[in-house]
Amino acid sequence: MAHRHQKPELAAREAGGAASESRSTRNSARWRTVARVRKPQGRRGEVAVELLTDFPTRLAARHEVWLWDGTHEPEVARIERAWFHKNFLVFKFAGVDSIAAARQLAGHEIQIPATESPELPATTYYVSDLLGCRVVDLKSGAELGRVQELIPTGGTDLLAVRDSSGREILIPFAQEICRRIAPEEKLIEVALPDGLAELNQ
Repeated sequence: MAHRHQKPELAAREAGGAASESRSTRNSARWRTVARVRKPQGRRGEVAVELLTDFPTRLAARHEVWLWDGTHEPEVARIERAWFHKNFLVFKFAGVDSIAAARQLAGHEIQIPATESPELPATTYYVSDLLGCRVVDLKSGAELGRVQELIPTGGTDLLAVRDSSGREILIPFAQEICRRIAPEEKLIEVALPDGLAELNQ
């Protein structure tokens, strides 16, 4: 999903999994994670997928997607059928014809090429583009760490930023704090309120 730059907040939802660098950040330059396989659904290889996109009907209309196990290159999967069921989208992939085969796909990310992603309006970002960004304090010039995930709160979401020592700081994803967001540079410049760094210690 996309994260919209609103006032006074920068809104954010998943474009890809809010995962550690070992997963969605590793191939986010070329791919967008739009869903994740959760479980088998039915007896003939169907799978229920968790939606991670603002464009679910566009995803349901596709003829193919790519499945990523988090390690190897994504592999193309042809879609035979797709339909919505409760809070899930259900896919029947060609060649996946049993519960056992469907179970093996659980946890796989469903991706599309980044070049096929819908163009976003200004001040709106794919969360997968935020993951891995360096976060720099404008006042001191110090690098605070890299974005590990974006945590939804129901209000102002939080950037979880971790430095090389493993220390984590939670930074509100708000316009008055995140002054410059440059995914193409993998950089976010922030103006931290007084006491925020100490509050996270």
